[in-house]
Amino acid sequence: MAHPSQLGFQDAASPLMEELLYFHDHALMIVFLISAFVLYIIVALVTCKFSNKYILDSQEIEIIWTFLPAIILILIALPSLRILYLMDEINDPHLTIKAMGHQWYWSYEYTDYENLAFDSYMIPTQDLAPGQFRLLEADHRMVVPVESPVRILVSAEDVLHSWAVPSLGVKMDAVPGRLNQTAFIASRTGIFYGQCSEICGANHSFMPIVVEAVPLEHFENWSSLMLEDA
Repeated sequence: MAHPSQLGFQDAASPLMEELLYFHDHALMIVFLISAFVLYIIVALVTCKFSNKYILDSQEIEIIWTFLPAIILILIALPSLRILYLMDEINDPHLTIKAMGHQWYWSYEYTDYENLAFDSYMIPTQDLAPGQFRLLEADHRMVVPVESPVRILVSAEDVLHSWAVPSLGVKMDAVPGRLNQTAFIASRTGIFYGQCSEICGANHSFMPIVVEAVPLEHFENWSSLMLEDA
């Protein structure tokens, strides 16, 4: 959950998001080092009245400033490609959920069950209970078991939407007539919030996503109750 004046990402709740945070810190450190080095050179050139003939015309210096940026780009590209392939890996999911975007709510269908589906609307501000978050709470949460691979099939019924939960490192466009898929593993129990991340009309800001990760036993009890109510 984000908080005021937060500068970094939300705390990771999935292994993939942890990898993304590590890569972010890795790339940011390289950017800081380059920025500090360039700033030092600028200050040195402005304040120093002397010039060095070996820097003004040197084959060795030209070789260094050609190969060094290439090495830095490789140090950034290799971890990036690794994470890119990890994000596309979907191996033997324990649960498949179909998320459909509508104007302006989400509907969820647990395809492994015969009749387990529901719509998820934002709770209006006047109906919020103490401690609930404005514009982020939904009347029905998407409940998933913790430490289990979950596959999300994402599509839309009307216009473009985007199913995104930052803590889980998940963001997938919902395109009408197209079925996209992504996956995540919730590494800890908790309630994780997201919002539609594609401008989809007048009430784009009012279709939150709430994912509740619970132990497997609690998930089985919840699914049994939902099937009985259906």
